[in-house]
Amino acid sequence: MTALVVLAVVGIAVLGVTAIVIGVIDSRRAGARRRIAAERRQAWERRQHQLHGGPYEVDAWGDEDTD
Repeated sequence: MTALVVLAVVGIAVLGVTAIVIGVIDSRRAGARRRIAAERRQAWERRQHQLHGGPYEVDAWGDEDTD
């Protein structure tokens, strides 16, 4: 019975340490991911402008029935 409790505590501790390590790694890479996302968005906006001749706009109510 004691071994089972120790195993459960060790398992929870491993999960906790894993979560902390992943959080630290994720926070260190967040800036790079934001920069890449901004670059991709700018490239996408340029392509939209070239294809459509203006800024890309979404009509949020375009799918609503107006009957």
